[in-house]
Amino acid sequence: MSAAVGADRPQVVSHVQQALSYTVFDCKWVPRSARLLCLGSAARGTGIIQLYELHGARLELLREIEKPKPIKCGTFGATSLQQRYLATGDFDGNLNIWNLEAPEMPVYSVKGHKEIINSIDGVGGLGIGEGAPEIVTGSRDGTVKVWDPRQNDTPVANMEPVQGESKRDCWTVAFGNAYNQEERVVCAGYDNGDIKLFDLKTMSLRWETNIKNGVCSVEFDRKDINMNKLVATSLEGKFHVFDMRTQHPTKGFASVSEKAQKSTIWQVRHLPQNRDVFMTSGGSGSLHLWKYEYPAQRSKKDSEGSEMGVAGAVSLLQNVTLSTQPISSLDWSPDKKGLCVCGAFDQTVRVLIVTRLNKI
Repeated sequence: MSAAVGADRPQVVSHVQQALSYTVFDCKWVPRSARLLCLGSAARGTGIIQLYELHGARLELLREIEKPKPIKCGTFGATSLQQRYLATGDFDGNLNIWNLEAPEMPVYSVKGHKEIINSIDGVGGLGIGEGAPEIVTGSRDGTVKVWDPRQNDTPVANMEPVQGESKRDCWTVAFGNAYNQEERVVCAGYDNGDIKLFDLKTMSLRWETNIKNGVCSVEFDRKDINMNKLVATSLEGKFHVFDMRTQHPTKGFASVSEKAQKSTIWQVRHLPQNRDVFMTSGGSGSLHLWKYEYPAQRSKKDSEGSEMGVAGAVSLLQNVTLSTQPISSLDWSPDKKGLCVCGAFDQTVRVLIVTRLNKI
């Protein structure tokens, strides 16, 4: 690992801090706007959605919506840019889709899981990814389900443990490979270190591996291209970057791993405007900005003549400590390069500006 040096290093600047009166679990930019959402749990056990607008160096609270159950996660990924409906997963296993202009009743609601929905992702909306608008949910009940909100209350795919296999808590899910109408995959990470790649075209398990520690977050560098890279972060401070272009028949995908810090890496998010730059958020209240460097050749032949991938290298561009508590959620603005929001367990939401991203 090498660190970027000199005056051209990106800087992570804390632009606005906003104290919250509840535990925040997820933060999201509202696409095509200067607005952001905080999702979480009030002290009395209800769910909170807060909508803020960024005005210079302050956040103005536009709306606070209270729901019966704490809200763990949200995505705009399966909606149009015109509608910008928010899909959420809650502590009771409910998947709800909200029109933020009229949030009293969900526009779609299904009891998706028996236990908490830990993670949610969407694709096919916002002009990102080909194919139907779909939402994937991962739950403590061990299942990963894919939903088409245009259909009723049955999932279009349900990935669950086979009979006799113990159920594992699914902590993270992500869509990828949605580059045409037919192709689409879901990656899921579990509490025992398992990573599973489900091919939704063939409805089969395409690949699995184990990183020996709970998988906190997985994300493809882009959802809407032929699979390129996948980052998986873990409970004990390591992350792994898999080159997803070449799958070896027995060895799977080549990867490079990096020990980022001593504590849990809660999330990874790729910069929307540059797929080789990503940020990780940590249990120590810190953020690390990374860049992936490709090898001279991305694949080679093994002794049997099979193609196998070659992993690249990762360099640290910048790191900053913002909080004494874990930073549990992170989201880049899809529209303004370098603008991001993060939520931490110190009950604070922070808007950050990352400078000099054009120089790397």
